[in-house]
Amino acid sequence: MLSDEEIRQDLAQLKEIVAAHKAPGAELAVHTEVIDGLELPVFTNVPANLGKLYELGLQDPDLPFLVYQNERFSFGEAIDLSRRLGRVLLENYGIARGDRVAICGRNSTEWCISYMAITSIGAIVVPMNSWWKGPELEYGLRDSGSRLVIADLTRFHAIEPYIAELGVEVILIKPGSTDDAKHYPEFFKLARSVEPLSQAELDACDVQPDQEASIMYTSGSTGEPKGVLSSHRAIVSALYTWKFVREINEILRPELKEENPKWQPALLANVPLFHVTGSHAQFLSSFVYLRKFVMMYKWDAEEALSLIEKERISILHGVPTMTWEVMHSSKFDKTDLSSLRAVQSGGAPRPPEHLSMMTRKFPEKALPGLGYGLTETNAIAAIISGKFYLSRPNSTGRPSPPLTEVKIVDEAGNTLANEEIGEICIKGPTIMKGYWNKPDATAEVIKDGWFHTGDIGKLDELGFLIILDRAKDIVIRGGENIGCAEVEYAIHEHPAVSEASVYGIPDQRLGEIPCATVMLKPDRSLDQSELKQFLESRLAAFKIPQYIFFQHEQLPRIASGKIAKKSLRQQTIAMLRDDFPEDD
Repeated sequence: MLSDEEIRQDLAQLKEIVAAHKAPGAELAVHTEVIDGLELPVFTNVPANLGKLYELGLQDPDLPFLVYQNERFSFGEAIDLSRRLGRVLLENYGIARGDRVAICGRNSTEWCISYMAITSIGAIVVPMNSWWKGPELEYGLRDSGSRLVIADLTRFHAIEPYIAELGVEVILIKPGSTDDAKHYPEFFKLARSVEPLSQAELDACDVQPDQEASIMYTSGSTGEPKGVLSSHRAIVSALYTWKFVREINEILRPELKEENPKWQPALLANVPLFHVTGSHAQFLSSFVYLRKFVMMYKWDAEEALSLIEKERISILHGVPTMTWEVMHSSKFDKTDLSSLRAVQSGGAPRPPEHLSMMTRKFPEKALPGLGYGLTETNAIAAIISGKFYLSRPNSTGRPSPPLTEVKIVDEAGNTLANEEIGEICIKGPTIMKGYWNKPDATAEVIKDGWFHTGDIGKLDELGFLIILDRAKDIVIRGGENIGCAEVEYAIHEHPAVSEASVYGIPDQRLGEIPCATVMLKPDRSLDQSELKQFLESRLAAFKIPQYIFFQHEQLPRIASGKIAKKSLRQQTIAMLRDDFPEDD
């Protein structure tokens, strides 16, 4: 742990390191460009688009890359398959620049190869939330205007009733021996039926840095998920921001750099690829480091520990809940964790007591880290690790150099001084182009190039960002954003419901869980199990409130006439206090 004076000294040294590391002629040099009318700092020497990023894998094509259960693909094999699928998309389906192609399934090798193929040819990839139910998936496909969906069987059956109306074509992931395989092509069979696109053919696609690359859906406070449209430059800039931060930290603390590592870098892919954490920080970043990418079918702490030992995982990276569950597993003390070099988290705050436990239980070389970012910023805003993190456990770090700015503003938009509390705003080339087909919603959050997050916080006296609250009406359950309005709308569809309020309460494992207080219509009755069953066909399981309280009286109001959600939240926390034991 560092004193404030030691932190000041390190920050002064780090400032000099950053200046040298981004100077003209450096590998990660920075210059300015005008993008959509804004003058922004950008990397000079990074890949111009995602297709060029994938070509980094050809530096060592035989190196292991994608690992999923019994499947293993080298970098060369994955790139070859993505180029074959690229030809299928262009020639069999007529996918052209700017067309949307959705991926709808759990983490798999097919998911990764699809993402590579779609973005390599200049189409826009639409990673769909695999936890969504049929109506939610139908909304995403319709809103994005996807022409083609690459889906696993579970998601295919969820969207099957809507396929004809949407006019969307389907490629199946692992159809097995089902009848569906007779009607829709199977992924690998289709990809292997053609020759891969040549380098000249890929270059002819002429994918420009600021061309649209992806639409990722995020839950907000308005009820309907919004499609976050990002460019190739924004995504690549995020990947190389993480590389920049890692390198300057290793210069500041040379002991962190592992010379002649015993094993290939390897990351445990333990969050869904439809999240920016999964797609960017885990999957796409693996090209930068020629890193082995080991996927899990679904999260399981015991299976994670087995894979860490078996695959010599160097980075355990996910939401804080996952670290907590690993540390509490009966297998933890019996597992060889010597390969770990970092235990990082994003997507949700990590309670300080978790950090204290991590320093006691994980190997000393497995440095703790935490990042803060949003889908709209391609996961970039602030980052903290090592001794800085141990010294500032309530912080999510300083603004990520060298491209990102963070400021705090008041309700009038005035920039506040350090230690003053207001809304967190972020600026840089990783900011989204906007919400898909929602110009008004875009204008509400992007002003003069600054993205207004809706999160409330402050920069402390040393410039470390501390998040205090959220202005947006969302619950973050284990890293999953839940728009309260969306859940309230679904509850209101029940004929016995008069009004409803959804809010989050603290949970030791997940950070927050959704709860609801519901006013019933006169002479109507309803219980938790009935309402939860009603919601199962309308909402992904993680969005369904864990606790639901019913009453026939009107829900309490604040002076403006709005429901007193904070009051209901505090009542519920007090009522369930016994369910929140102190951490052991």
